[in-house]
Amino acid sequence: MTKIIGLTGGIGSGKTTVANHFMAAAVPVYIADDEARKIMQSAEIIEQIKKFFGTAIFENDVLNRHQLAEIVFNNPDQLKLLNAIIHPAVKKHFGEWILKHKNIPFVIYEAAILFESGNYKNCNQIITVTAPIETRIQRVMQRDKTSRDHVLKRINTQWSDTQRIAKSDFVIENISPETTKSEVERILKILNN
Repeated sequence: MTKIIGLTGGIGSGKTTVANHFMAAAVPVYIADDEARKIMQSAEIIEQIKKFFGTAIFENDVLNRHQLAEIVFNNPDQLKLLNAIIHPAVKKHFGEWILKHKNIPFVIYEAAILFESGNYKNCNQIITVTAPIETRIQRVMQRDKTSRDHVLKRINTQWSDTQRIAKSDFVIENISPETTKSEVERILKILNN
């Protein structure tokens, strides 16, 4: 049976960099956030978002993700509500995806909120990616063209590195491209044995 290796880390830690190393090694990688973004475009999900969050966050029937983020990252109950809409749909989609990879020894399931969502329970092993908090803040501010305050709000909705590390089998400290790549190679050797 195909093993599921969870890949997680706080916003800006470098999960995508690590996921890309696994992809380069021909390991199938499921990026939960990317798939959630696609799923949020489906008519069924859009209707649920309109029902619970109103039509004001839509422009010409297109969801304004930035407005939705402002709502949910300022209100824990609204975030729980959004996750209750999105997570079951992502779980179903992942179930269909993994069936296509059932003859492969292991796949990577990358999710920022792997622990918070409870999806870690479906993983055979877990890799956590870490980076210094200031590095993470700067990365996200540059990537998302957003404020420090907005990044800190997002960080504060996620588990801490200490919490994630305590439940992980592997930890990659993503500080330099060379060490990150060599850590992925080391983990790949272990997973392949």
